Amino acid sequence: MATDNISFNVLKHVLVPEHHLLSEGEAEEILNNMGMTRDQLPKVRNNDAGVKVLESIHGPIAEGRVVRIVRKSETAQEFVAYRLVTKG
Repeated sequence: MATDNISFNVLKHVLVPEHHLLSEGEAEEILNNMGMTRDQLPKVRNNDAGVKVLESIHGPIAEGRVVRIVRKSETAQEFVAYRLVTKG
């Protein structure tokens, strides 16, 4: 796997939530369901450690792509957030 080349895979740390790169179709469907545009999403920079690990798996991630972040929660089991990749 490409992540073997990374000295430390931050996504494997217990305190870091799961990160998933969405396809364009998935992103459009989610944005339509939420009634939002990409510009309304919170941002994550393309030099963020989690995005860098995703790049080692998927290749370069262009500005404007959407990342799903899944956090574990004691009260809600899971909390899903979406972030727009921006230039960092």
